[in-house]
Amino acid sequence: MQYNNAPARKLPPRRPSPSRQAGKASVKEIKGGMDGKKKNKLKLFSIRLGIDMTFLFLVLVLVIIGVIMMYSASYPAALRYENRSTFYLYKQSVFAIAGVAVMIGISYFDYHHLHIIAPIMYVFGLLLLVVVLLMPGNPKRWISIGDFTFQASELAKFTLILEMADWSSKHFRDMHTFKTGVLPCVIMYLLYALLLVAEPHYSGIVILTLLSAVMMYIGGVRKRYFVIAAAALVTVLLVLIVTDKLGYAMQRLDGWGQALTYVNDDLWQHTYQTRNSLYAIGSGGVWGLGLGQSRQKFMYIPEAQNDFVFAVVCEELGLVGAILILSLFVLLVWRGITISMRAKDPFGSMLGTGLSAQIGIQAILNILVITDWLPNTGISLPFFSYGGTSLIMLMAQMGIVLSISRTSNLEKI
Repeated sequence: MQYNNAPARKLPPRRPSPSRQAGKASVKEIKGGMDGKKKNKLKLFSIRLGIDMTFLFLVLVLVIIGVIMMYSASYPAALRYENRSTFYLYKQSVFAIAGVAVMIGISYFDYHHLHIIAPIMYVFGLLLLVVVLLMPGNPKRWISIGDFTFQASELAKFTLILEMADWSSKHFRDMHTFKTGVLPCVIMYLLYALLLVAEPHYSGIVILTLLSAVMMYIGGVRKRYFVIAAAALVTVLLVLIVTDKLGYAMQRLDGWGQALTYVNDDLWQHTYQTRNSLYAIGSGGVWGLGLGQSRQKFMYIPEAQNDFVFAVVCEELGLVGAILILSLFVLLVWRGITISMRAKDPFGSMLGTGLSAQIGIQAILNILVITDWLPNTGISLPFFSYGGTSLIMLMAQMGIVLSISRTSNLEKI
């Protein structure tokens, strides 16, 4: 028997199961079908691959807890100034429901289309910051049209992340150079930062600075440029302090770390909010006074439903409750970055990482402010602080991360 001369037996081609065929087809649609010579049209929506349910669950839990704690912190002020204890609860609940709807809707949107509109969105954010400067009042933070108000800096955070992710993904191999990596990103950042200085909006500048650093780092900018940038920023800050050009921000810096120490009447007054925040955190102890039982929210902490809502959380839920909520933030950021780093393309990885990092940056800065580790600069706590612009923008951004999760190498549920 001569097996070598026998004709080879051809096995029939293996036919993948319908579910695997659908999964492969949807990945090609999401990626735009740019494999080889066959280029399928990029579809606007893709619903075949599942979203990451862990990330969705964490977002929803934080939103629900955030609305409950915002109501607990806000009802004394709502009753006094609006004659209705549920005034802020009603509005924030509407924002939360709208935000969830926006998040779910955007999760079906193919995030690759953001490549096309990224430069347009960046310019739009720039124009809105210019419009803010034309609004009456000082400091200038909001665009007001009748009863409608919009905080342009919230959109600016997103558009800066989007444009830097777009630029970095298109020039990924050259981001280590100064000409391609450092200079364009610094210009993008400075255009926004200078407009925020004119408002002035120093907390927005701090957040944009950290977000820009994150985006440049994951984009591939060399570490030595960060050292140079940090030295330049410190130099500029010192010059502004010495020349007394920081305006009202100097009052915040003067009171930094001295909220519980009497220096003079003016400083004692300026540290009033931070001091009562520390009283609230201390009185909460390990287990807290109980939900709704905070004492400092009764007009001792001004506008407790805004930037200092977490002080009420600590007073009512104690150290244990605060740690549990912070753990949810850590898990959300970790899951978002994990989803992003396993995306199919550099744009998805950088965009999702930047949006996830924003949650972590704002949460950390807010906690440092209410504990007097940073000057009181008015940084909101994601999902907890009152405000429609912030909440809906955050939910839209979480929808983009969910859209990225459809193409990530993660097990889908």
